Amino acid sequence: MSNFERKFGKYAIRNISMVLIMCYALGYAIELLMPGLLYYLTLNPYAVLHGQIWRLVTWVLIPPETSNLFFTLLMLYFYYSLGTTLERTWGTYRYNVYLLSGMLFTIVGSFLLMGYCIIFQTGTIAQYGGANIFFSVVSLYFSTYYINMSIFLAFAATFPEVQVYLMFIIPIKVKVMGIIYGILLVVGFIQGNVYNRFAMAASLLNFIVFWATSRSHIHMSPKQVKRRQEFRREVKRNTGETKHKCAVCGRTEADSPDLEFRYCSKCEGNYEYCQEHLFTHQHVKY
Repeated sequence: MSNFERKFGKYAIRNISMVLIMCYALGYAIELLMPGLLYYLTLNPYAVLHGQIWRLVTWVLIPPETSNLFFTLLMLYFYYSLGTTLERTWGTYRYNVYLLSGMLFTIVGSFLLMGYCIIFQTGTIAQYGGANIFFSVVSLYFSTYYINMSIFLAFAATFPEVQVYLMFIIPIKVKVMGIIYGILLVVGFIQGNVYNRFAMAASLLNFIVFWATSRSHIHMSPKQVKRRQEFRREVKRNTGETKHKCAVCGRTEADSPDLEFRYCSKCEGNYEYCQEHLFTHQHVKY
């Protein structure tokens, strides 16, 4: 466990994949009921600098493009399964860092692209009738599509031997799909325009960093994952350490998970009490 995880791990969002899927579901609902509202949610750095700071967050509501309800539901379930598996394997903190860093890199990439366009594409901006309209169009390149792709690539790198059924029929290993998607991304990067390149590079930078720093020890089979989870449960069950202990009755969170513990500000020293003795104990004075 790193020092950062010890310090910030408590702020990690558990089941963050479900949060992301709920954002997509809300985005699809907005797209169906109020499609014009999506215009005000995209990652438009020019609009952000002019006061619309909510766009730094609301662009996550813009769902990946699909034209079929069945495939939409299938896609949501697929990425939820991949994400929860990665969270169980890596740990909540590390998976949070991976996912949120991808979003942060995407935001930074959008501002870098804006700077590039202002310097090198003033003529194109003028053809669109001004920066506001131009960057409204360019903002559509930044979506959660590549965030989802980074989740899949991370899963393929972690579980290369896992087999899935393409179109529910064709058995194929995840590493093969990962290689195919990787090739398609490289081709798309080469053939795409500058806006697409900025969006791809920024959104997938988290995977590039992950692969560069972890490629020597990330590969895991399902059996290894199962053994790791069983080991963690066994260690948690057998450990005798507790975080809280009442200074009066000696009870800990292991005795009753529902107990609440608080430190007394009137006692001299670090004395902790359960909810039953917090207001009834004798204050310790030196």
